[in-house]
Amino acid sequence: MTRGNVMVGQSGGPTSVINASLVGVFKTAKDEGCKTVYGMRNGIEGLLEERYIDISDYIKNDLDIELLKRTPSSFLGTCRFKLPKAEKAPELYERIFEILNKLEVKYFFYIGGNDSMDTIMQLSEFARKIDSDIRFMGVPKTIDNDLACTDHTPGFGSAAKYIASTMKEIIRDAKTYPNDSVTIVEIMGRNAGWLTASSALSRSEDCDGPDLIYLPEVVFDHNKFLEQIKEKKKTQKAVIVAVSEGIKTADGKYVCEANKNTTLVDSFGHKALGGTALYLSDYLTDELGIKCRGIVLATLQRCASHLVSRRDITEAFMAGADAVQAALRGETGKMIIFKRLSNNPYSIITDVMDIREIANKEKCVPLEWITEGGTYVSDEFDTYARPLIIGELSPFMVDGLPRHLFIDK
Repeated sequence: MTRGNVMVGQSGGPTSVINASLVGVFKTAKDEGCKTVYGMRNGIEGLLEERYIDISDYIKNDLDIELLKRTPSSFLGTCRFKLPKAEKAPELYERIFEILNKLEVKYFFYIGGNDSMDTIMQLSEFARKIDSDIRFMGVPKTIDNDLACTDHTPGFGSAAKYIASTMKEIIRDAKTYPNDSVTIVEIMGRNAGWLTASSALSRSEDCDGPDLIYLPEVVFDHNKFLEQIKEKKKTQKAVIVAVSEGIKTADGKYVCEANKNTTLVDSFGHKALGGTALYLSDYLTDELGIKCRGIVLATLQRCASHLVSRRDITEAFMAGADAVQAALRGETGKMIIFKRLSNNPYSIITDVMDIREIANKEKCVPLEWITEGGTYVSDEFDTYARPLIIGELSPFMVDGLPRHLFIDK
């Protein structure tokens, strides 16, 4: 049975498994009889400029599928384009639907986080107003794990695996010297501390994990921070700290703003973060007079495809595939969500949720999971997060390095 064509795009910060969701959309759509699966180059921004490809020109066999699943970043390219409300810019919506209708697109999928789900909400509502039969579905993606209504988000598990693995290695290195030192590791997370909390997953029989963890859900106080470091220093030479890039002081200012003359703002109005660990390491050096080092993991957290969680990449594919099945059943204005049935054994199912319950909302780490006066996380967090990092999927290696699939123009 031949169905209408598909348009799929990727938006926001990439992850190491976002292309698995793209493959899930592509393969399922083709298996179900969709003639052409188009890919937006650079998300909705590229679509407005009529920049798109026929994905079949790039994925030609099963090897390409497996290669793309193991390729980090956004194969189609991404964007941070804020789609204004229809009443403020109706011409943009008219342009989008003109392009989709010209291409005979009946199913539209957007793989992304909070802001991408806002785009799905806006487009599906406009479709209702003009009585369009195009169906719009959101496919969840964000290493931040802050999408509402879903147990977790594809991309988070692999980022958490990388963070916990790297933290173990940093701890081994920091503790090899007899000297006094403090190492501060900066981890992504604007308002939600899921990634920084994942540093606690490094605790195991061969590692104590970080000594202190600071999340954006808890107000940061410089004086308390200094005293907590001093307290740790009473019993150990090396102190290792995990901090979120988004920690704020009581006045609402990001800690990283303290050493910046200007702060860049993106198209969504988000301040550019970074430098928290470097600022705090300088602060401690001045206060303690000992060696302090700041380490910024930065984009490594979202592109380390050599250390993906097999479970994460499997669920990322599932999210894309199930979004297609939902659209073919007639769903629109929805997002695929995960529901956890049990932890041991780990079991989840997918479902759909009205996009209006998700867009522009954030899921933060529960306060009851933040312990030790706001400087660590509980066993409940470990029980929640550890299943998501399980399993490995090795990249295809060529000449000693991982091989990726990419668009060369």
